[in-house]
Amino acid sequence: MSEKNRNDRLVVRGVDISPPIALAPMVGLSHSALRTLVQEEGGVGLLYTEMLAAKRLPHDNEHCSPLLIRSAGEKPLFYQLVAASDLYIRAATEKLHSLGAQGIDLNLGCPAPILKKQGAGASLAQDREQLTKVLRCLRKNTELPVSVKIRLGESVDVAHSREFCRFLQGEGVDLITIHARLNGEKFCRKPRWAVIGEIKDAVSVPIFANGGIFTVEDAQKCLELSCADGLMIGRGAGENPNLCAEIAQSVYGGSIGRKKSKTEIYFKFITLLEERFAPERQLGRLKQFTPYFAAPFPFGHHLAAAIQTSDSIEQARQRATDFFAENT
Repeated sequence: MSEKNRNDRLVVRGVDISPPIALAPMVGLSHSALRTLVQEEGGVGLLYTEMLAAKRLPHDNEHCSPLLIRSAGEKPLFYQLVAASDLYIRAATEKLHSLGAQGIDLNLGCPAPILKKQGAGASLAQDREQLTKVLRCLRKNTELPVSVKIRLGESVDVAHSREFCRFLQGEGVDLITIHARLNGEKFCRKPRWAVIGEIKDAVSVPIFANGGIFTVEDAQKCLELSCADGLMIGRGAGENPNLCAEIAQSVYGGSIGRKKSKTEIYFKFITLLEERFAPERQLGRLKQFTPYFAAPFPFGHHLAAAIQTSDSIEQARQRATDFFAENT
């Protein structure tokens, strides 16, 4: 691993990212409760919101929208926008300034059919004319760092990926995260970290690697193959909210406090949900989180099923108490 990979600090347009480990934007997961949970465990230097529709964002209420609720300690926080054109970018950017965003991310990687139909996400990445308009409007209306999250495209084409990253840098993008899978590939497909390594030296802006990082060993191998400046952790942080801290300690030499037990972490998450969200918003987010968190347990599917069929947060808490009493 190069000395550059071992650098435990990045500064992107004045924003300090230390260590260079980001918690990925994930629909239904990257809300205030999970961000705080992971942040309290340590080792995460950059946080992202869930995907925010540029058209809707200016009208959302940050005091009640589960997508915008944020505690004072969640910094630095980049807000992820999804858009198909530049039509709503200026208003969305003004809203993010009022919310105190530390950066703005443009989703160019999500291959979901609903976004494809709209011309957003990975589809926007393939429409150079529209993408140019969006990036120029974004750059014109903010001095904040602008980041993007992309995939490798429809097929492995290193020359095209290098040119695309140079284009992004030329249009004012300050940080590029590459999910090392093709647009249509499922999460079960092994990520192509080495391809990032073939792309990275095409640009001077930092490159973060994303995809398939569930252990410290995964992180080390990813950095070795990709030569990335940092890592973005997604589903791995859902399975193990300690993961960023473990990577920071092993890869970047960071120090972490007392490691909480899985039981403590799970009930802390429930508490955070109760503190941050209205009662009708809590149980749904617990149901989205639990299958990820339960996956590493030998009988984790029992916990996931018990929570999925719960009718209240109180019932879910009791069922979780019973599960951990039998399986710890």
